[in-house]
Amino acid sequence: MSVMPGTFYEPAGGHLDTGNKFEMKTIMLVDDSPTVLLSIGGILAREGYGVEKAGNAADALTKFKGSVKADLLITDLNMPGMNGIEFIKEVRKLPSYRFMPILFLTTESQQSMRAEAKAAGASGWLVKPATAESLLGTVKLVMR
Repeated sequence: MSVMPGTFYEPAGGHLDTGNKFEMKTIMLVDDSPTVLLSIGGILAREGYGVEKAGNAADALTKFKGSVKADLLITDLNMPGMNGIEFIKEVRKLPSYRFMPILFLTTESQQSMRAEAKAAGASGWLVKPATAESLLGTVKLVMR
């Protein structure tokens, strides 16, 4: 299955090993919680991904506009300053990131928020605390 624009992914509960370990992919992880950046970043790095981190949306946008090249964005929804919805709208304006997969990793589980995120350009949604298995399975699915 290919990732198609307009398709919204959520974990199906199984671990998918579809990644190519020989081609390092880089993931931008954005969250205002240092603990989340450390724990999720560690899970992704152990799986062989390059991980760029930002503690807020403004810092991440600066990195995207600079030299950072990412294959996937994982962001929180509720952050000080620019929230995740506003952030991904800004990311989608950048030509290099118009079609990059974007996952929300958040405590929010309301269907209305998911719909708003999808309309803004999100590819998928994970509810915190996400297991390593559901995180990695979803990451591999959207990065195919």
